[in-house]
This record gives sequence, C-alpha cells and structure tokens, in this order.
Amino acid sequence: PNLVQGLREALYPRLSPVANRWHQAMRLDITFPDSLGAMLARCHAAGQSRPTPLLLKYTATDYNCLHQDLYGEHVFPIQATFLLSNPSEFTGGEFVMVEQRPRMQSRPRVVPLVQGEGVLFAVHQRPVQGTRGAYRVNMRHGVSEVRSGDRFTMGVIFHDAA
Repeated sequence: PNLVQGLREALYPRLSPVANRWHQAMRLDITFPDSLGAMLARCHAAGQSRPTPLLLKYTATDYNCLHQDLYGEHVFPIQATFLLSNPSEFTGGEFVMVEQRPRMQSRPRVVPLVQGEGVLFAVHQRPVQGTRGAYRVNMRHGVSEVRSGDRFTMGVIFHDAA
C-alpha cells in the first residue's frame, strides 16, 4: 500500500547513514545508497523483486520463532516493526530480540510497545564496541506466545526478496 511505501521511503534515508556506519565499524565493504529507490534497484538487479513489508496477525497460541529476515544477497541491516493493536486487546505477544554474543551467553530483550509505536532493530548483525574495537554480534527477533486476544503488527523491511 502507498502508506507503507511512503513509510519505507521516509525512514530509509535516515537509516542508511547508520547502516553505513555499522558496516564500516564491522569492517564490511558493502555500503548503502542514500535512497530507497537505489537500494531496491540493487535488489531487483540481483533478482530480488518481491516486496517484503508485511502485516501479521497473531491469535491465541500464535508466536514467531527467533529468526532473521534474510531474503537474498542484498540485505539492508536495519528493519522496523510497528504494533498496530492496543496492548489491552491481547496478552503475551511480546516483541523479543536476542543478541548472540561470541563466547558468551545469549542476551534476550523484550521491547514493550504501545499501539502505533515501532522498534528499529538489526536484521542480522550489529557492531558492539569491545576492548579491542568493534565486533559483530548476531541478532534474532521474534514474538512470544499470544495468550489471548489478537495482536496485529506491521513489519517494514528495506530490501526486497528473491
């Protein structure tokens, strides 16, 4: 929908400098263009032409396992999720992120959201400052089990899928 595409286009130019700093800190050679159109052109040239924004409905007993939204060779490292439901309409269904740190225990984080709020998070990896410079940590995200009610969310991913 145009509303979702407008959101992608508005957020992307604010996030691409962050994504470029992350890649520089992690010593990755890939840089990201200033505009969403240029990023999508890169995806489409590689055969990634399926749009990735999505609307999700969770009902009682639904959940989303920890995962990464990697849909092809070209992956923009930041994505967003917005809670569309009022939290008073469901129980459970918390947004969960897990940081998988090298040689350490994984660290989960629950992100409480109210209706209309969003969270920006790493698709795959993010840099963390260590004693000898930045290093990469793997990130996964998911949704805990909904115990009652209906939970609606919108995912905004800035790369297209193969």
